[in-house]
Amino acid sequence: MSDNADPELMPANEACALLGISPATLYAYVSRGQLSSRPGADQRSRVYLRAEVERLAQRKRAGRGAARGAAQSLDRGLPVLETSISLIQPDSPYYRGRSAVAAARSGATLEDIARLLWDCEEQDPFAATAPQAWPERITGLALDSSLPPLERAMACLPLLALEQRQSLNAAAPVRREVAAMLLRQNAALLVGVQPDARPVHRLLADSWRPGDEDFAEVLRAALVVCADHELNVSAFAARVVASTGAHLHATVCAGLAAMSGPRHGGATARAHALLLDAKASGAPANFIAERWRRGDDLPGFNHVLYPDGDPRGAEVLRLLRELRGDTPQMLHIETVLAAAADNSGQHPNIDGLLAAICYAYELPASHALVIFATARLTGWLAHALEQQALGTLIRPRARYTGLVPGKTA
Repeated sequence: MSDNADPELMPANEACALLGISPATLYAYVSRGQLSSRPGADQRSRVYLRAEVERLAQRKRAGRGAARGAAQSLDRGLPVLETSISLIQPDSPYYRGRSAVAAARSGATLEDIARLLWDCEEQDPFAATAPQAWPERITGLALDSSLPPLERAMACLPLLALEQRQSLNAAAPVRREVAAMLLRQNAALLVGVQPDARPVHRLLADSWRPGDEDFAEVLRAALVVCADHELNVSAFAARVVASTGAHLHATVCAGLAAMSGPRHGGATARAHALLLDAKASGAPANFIAERWRRGDDLPGFNHVLYPDGDPRGAEVLRLLRELRGDTPQMLHIETVLAAAADNSGQHPNIDGLLAAICYAYELPASHALVIFATARLTGWLAHALEQQALGTLIRPRARYTGLVPGKTA
């Protein structure tokens, strides 16, 4: 059987021809994390994911020029918007110039990061108003534990907007207070409880593992490093909606909707399933090796923006090793990490480590997405506030490739 028998894979010579590069450049792309490779059928050659090679070739064809550069920008290419909120660097995301990883290590809470990202200066929007119990019209939905977390939040938030008289107030202090209320409401909706004034990481920890201080500490750090990540899909969706002048509740719903997709927030569920499947196989290291050999991806590993490893995942992993290192669950996680590194050279990303938190503490996979959505709402609100302060509408143009009017097919 040839290396190219699997239509999802291609050998090195075909990849080089498609990209118009030498084998040395191809290997450089792999080392920088722009392409993935795995052993070929003879175990000596390497094969490459066809979808990744074709996507890279498409970017190269985009070439120079304003219109083509704009098209390339839509898939982690050229910058398209200016922001002072966050910067992605190899060692950490930076929130207004401050390392997210360092903030997590220093004991910062999600509320601390919110005050930073929302540029609150001396204002503490969380001290302005005490959280109120759910209004009667949404109590049944908000406390219905049978509903999936994101769907429960998306169902309730538009109705909560009707209760918010200041939802369209343009004054920055008022908008920050609405944002603070939304951060607490969203967290409570995602876990199906009444909102209160506890720090968000305590609300989640007390709902899932009451009295477990180590777990609360892991959650705190995970929320901090996940609070924002520049123009990711959900942040961009929220920012586009905010540019229309919509209220903050609507921007949050846009972010939640974008996060619900399997290629964004849903990646945590796939990473959790990988851990479960590896355990069920009875031979986790062999399971990972075989998966990689047959061309399957490894959910929870690799990040195109962090070719040398996701520093957010590394920080969560450091804490898990410190607090759960001698447990059977953590030993299994280490086995999977080692097998992935040996076979693919890939590092775990934040999706994989959020899933690892749930595995290490014997929680459902859905809780990983709740952690992600709870944290990321902080960034969505920061982008919404920044965009609405600019007062401009985000309305890109499309390059038409369909049937030309007046011509037959």
